[in-house]
Amino acid sequence: MDKAETPTSTVVSNAGVSDDKRSNTLLADIKSLIKVGIINSNLITVFAGFWLALYFTGSSFTDYIGTFILTMVGSALVIAGGCMLNNWYDADIDPIMTRTKLRPTVTGTISLQAVLTLGIVTTLIGFGLLLFTTIEAVLFAFIGWFVYVVLYTMWSKRKYTLNTAIGSFSGAAPPLIGWAAVEPNFHIVPFILFLIMFIWQTPHFLALAMRKSKEYKAAGIPMLPVVHGFEFTKRQIVIYIACLLPLPFYLASLGTTFMVIATLLNVGWLAIGISGFFMKNDLKWANIIFIYSLNYLTILFLMMVLVTWNSPFS
Repeated sequence: MDKAETPTSTVVSNAGVSDDKRSNTLLADIKSLIKVGIINSNLITVFAGFWLALYFTGSSFTDYIGTFILTMVGSALVIAGGCMLNNWYDADIDPIMTRTKLRPTVTGTISLQAVLTLGIVTTLIGFGLLLFTTIEAVLFAFIGWFVYVVLYTMWSKRKYTLNTAIGSFSGAAPPLIGWAAVEPNFHIVPFILFLIMFIWQTPHFLALAMRKSKEYKAAGIPMLPVVHGFEFTKRQIVIYIACLLPLPFYLASLGTTFMVIATLLNVGWLAIGISGFFMKNDLKWANIIFIYSLNYLTILFLMMVLVTWNSPFS
């Protein structure tokens, strides 16, 4: 399909549709286009990186309010721009998959040319805002955007089972952006945050790929469970989860409470992962892994903020 060509077979007339309904539909289309869930989860990690940089540098949050706003809004726009470009490029395969077939790039409610333009402009505005923080923050944002849009979406997604690992580099960039906006110098903490995010994404997305394996196969996307089967995929998921076990101990400076909760989260996830070798219903197990991964990420990064909450305000 020509990427500048709007699918016309599914375009429907808005005649007779109320203003409220059109407004709600437009809002839903925009949320789908920018992938609000992805933006929200990534902003949690941007915030955690930013917050921990304040904590470890002994800085006051009130002195960085302007930087904080620029960092969060700029990051959100860069991520949204990348997601729009992903939707633009995947408009030819999205109709095949249930979870993507209602995207506006598929239904034609927003033209592909408009999505391409919006994606580029939104990305550039995001980079522009981040320029008012630090060059390092812009660099990490660009690396994350480039990996997601070019190396993942346009290159590896349709060719290699390693597409998940390649895409994980992009998803691991947000905490680095948040940290670098305050402290551009190397520190072990943002590096560990990067590793947590990089490792976390593989079991998260492989579980999703198991749930949607038939759709990925129909779309011609060589996800691991499609190419090598469920048993091989389950082993990979368990290996990646096990790799998370030592990481909380590199964040010992966050205190015993954090290390205990983080370790319990890891052990719990590993136990669920191992249980997959004994469960007959692979899809049910994959769904449990997927849901746990979402809660894992939210709890872990919120805990990082909570255990250091008073310091940046002191």
